Amino acid sequence: MKKNLTLFAVIAVMFATLLTGCASAPQFETEAESAQRPILIQGPMPIEAEKFAQRLDKVKVEKSGTFVFYIGKLDKYPVIVAKTGKGMENTAAATAVAIEKYDPIAIINQGTSGGHDPSLNVFDIVLGERTTNIGSLKTGHLEENEGIEPTNWIPMDLMASEGSAGEDPNAEKARYYEGDADLLAAANAVKDKYTKGKVVKGTIGSADVWNNEVDRINWFHENYGTSVEEMEGAAAAQIAKAYDVPFLGIRVLSNNKTNGGQYNPNTAEANQDYVYEVVKQYISKIHEK
Repeated sequence: MKKNLTLFAVIAVMFATLLTGCASAPQFETEAESAQRPILIQGPMPIEAEKFAQRLDKVKVEKSGTFVFYIGKLDKYPVIVAKTGKGMENTAAATAVAIEKYDPIAIINQGTSGGHDPSLNVFDIVLGERTTNIGSLKTGHLEENEGIEPTNWIPMDLMASEGSAGEDPNAEKARYYEGDADLLAAANAVKDKYTKGKVVKGTIGSADVWNNEVDRINWFHENYGTSVEEMEGAAAAQIAKAYDVPFLGIRVLSNNKTNGGQYNPNTAEANQDYVYEVVKQYISKIHEK
C-alpha cells in the first residue's frame, strides 16, 4: 500500500508540473499564420527605416552583424523592416542574410535619392520599373599621360558570364533588374494617396558613388535612362534575383542637382508613409488569395 501511495504521489507531482508548464508556455501561432512568409522592407539609414518600423505591431528586434531587423505585423501580416546600412556591399549582405533567415515573400528597397531627370522635383517618388548598377564600368584603353575619358567608359555586366567580364564583349552592356509586376501594381493602386509630389515609374541607378557633377548626371540619364541615383537598390535587386524573390525599388527625390532642387531630409519620412500604403495594398491582395 505504501508503494502505491508513493507512486501515486510521484505521478501527481509530474502531472502538476506538466499543467504548470502548459499554463506558462507561449501561445503559438496557428499553422496558417506560421506559414506566412514576411514582406521585407529595406532602408539604409535610421531616417529611412525607423519611422516605418514604429508603425508595426508587436515588434521585436533582431541583429545580425551590423544589420538590424524590426520584426512585426501590419494588418495581421508579418512584415520585417531591415536597416541595412549605406552602400552596395552592406545592402547585398543584409539582403542575403534576410532571405536566408526569414524567407521573405517580397522585398521593397526604399529610401531617398538624387534626381537625374530634370522633370522630377524634390518629394517626387520613382517606382523602379528597372534598377541598374551605374558603378559597374569598363574604361577605354589609354596609355600613360593620355588622360582620363569618363564619357567613353562603357557599362560592364558582371553577371554576363562566369569568365572575365573585362575581356568578354558580351558583358559590355548594362544589366537591368525588372521591378516585380505585382508590387508595381500595388504601388500604382495607391499612388493617389501620396499628395506631396508625383509618383512615376522609372529607372533607379545605384553605385557607391555620390555624383555632384551635373554633366556626369546627365550622361547617366542619357545613356542609362536613369531617373534617380542612390547607393543600394541594384545590390538588393541582384541578390533578390539570385534567390528568385520578387523585388521593387521605391525612391523619393531628396534633391535634384539638374534643376536646383535642394536637399530635404523630410522626404525620407514621406516615402515611408507612401510605402506603408503600398505594403497594405499588397497585403490585401495576399489575403484575397
